[in-house]
Amino acid sequence: MVVSVPGRYAADVAEEALDLGRNVFLYSDNVPVDREASLKRKARDRGLLVLGPDCGTAVLGGTGFGFSNRTRRGRIGLIGASGTGLQALLSYLDGDEAGISHAIGTGGRDLSAAVGGITASQALDLLRRDEDTDVLVLVSKPPAPEVTRRLLGEARAAGKPVIVCFLGAAPPGGGWGNVWFANSLEEARGYALKALQERVGASPPTTFSTGGRWVRGLFSGGTLALEILLCLGAVLTPVYSNIPVTADQRLPDPLKSQGHTILDLGADEFTVGRLHPMMDFDLRLRRLRQEAADPEVALILLDVVLGDGAHADPAGELAPGIERALTEARAAGRELAVAVLLIGTAADPQDLQEQSATLERSGARVVRTVGELVEHTWRCVGERPRDPAETALAPVPLEAIRDTRAVINVGIETFAASLAAQGAEVVQVDWRPPAGGNEKMAALLARMKR
Repeated sequence: MVVSVPGRYAADVAEEALDLGRNVFLYSDNVPVDREASLKRKARDRGLLVLGPDCGTAVLGGTGFGFSNRTRRGRIGLIGASGTGLQALLSYLDGDEAGISHAIGTGGRDLSAAVGGITASQALDLLRRDEDTDVLVLVSKPPAPEVTRRLLGEARAAGKPVIVCFLGAAPPGGGWGNVWFANSLEEARGYALKALQERVGASPPTTFSTGGRWVRGLFSGGTLALEILLCLGAVLTPVYSNIPVTADQRLPDPLKSQGHTILDLGADEFTVGRLHPMMDFDLRLRRLRQEAADPEVALILLDVVLGDGAHADPAGELAPGIERALTEARAAGRELAVAVLLIGTAADPQDLQEQSATLERSGARVVRTVGELVEHTWRCVGERPRDPAETALAPVPLEAIRDTRAVINVGIETFAASLAAQGAEVVQVDWRPPAGGNEKMAALLARMKR
């Protein structure tokens, strides 16, 4: 059912549609967010879809709803909280002669904390199961952190390439297995075409089990710490730092970590009266032991920067402390992981290969890029990818997106005409406000129906 009546009435009309077992394309805006969440929970429990409110675009089974483009059929499935964003991708991919299988609009607030990404989760599940879809693209403004974590976990478990474009958010690394992060719609288009051509990323994700829940990053490089903070801040919460990007990330006491904490140990408050941590490891070793003793800590991140002017053997300084921290954690019956970002070249005087080998012998995971470090962090403490077969969602039948030939249109007649022109069988409802728009009388009638 397509609903485009004034917002004050739209939720009631949509609820009636759900009660009749109909999926809903809810174009209307000005629907209170609590009603949106309620409608979507009801739909989820019944194995139905609510696209919207304020959903401008969808293309299901080749039929366009709302504002849409007539595009060739292909094997790329789109999910979007942005109507014009979906239309842009539709146009790009049609021009590339790739086309799409479906484009599922969620409404702009779906990925907020209040709604929880219900429709986006359903869309991921549908396209995961759809045999006509090989590659998925998810486009949205930055979601709530808790929604981001869950959706990325579901994307990792999809078994198909998933391109994620959270416009305006710092992408958390280049790619995690089958999930790739794009900065723009154009970049998302490019990744989708590449994935379609190569059919990459179908292997299931690898995860690690750790006993704690928090990440603690102890960095000597301020820019490295900042990039890690930007990446992890998009997917983990709460994140604190002595170099915060936002006010709520400011660590009240740099000497005491809380939640997920990323520290720049080269900042002024740590270097008064002592050498920079690239030369003097005393402070970092003491802080390493402090963080490792916290039973709530799952993962400690470190950097080692080689080169002229740096410590002659940084791995030799850190390795005993890492080994001791891991040994003490095991003795206490808990799991702890340490990952080290190693920056340097083969020509550096410290011997890059030997530094890496020393760190690995201590039990640390050694990576060479920020993207690898972020991916390892996600695997250790991010939302665990779940087997879609174990999800609590009542699965939406694939017919919801495949068979859209019969549509009930309640509201704007232009939408009915557009659907009919595409070959859909449409019934236009001559809708009027309840009780002629008299709210008191409408409320009385509603009570009488109960």
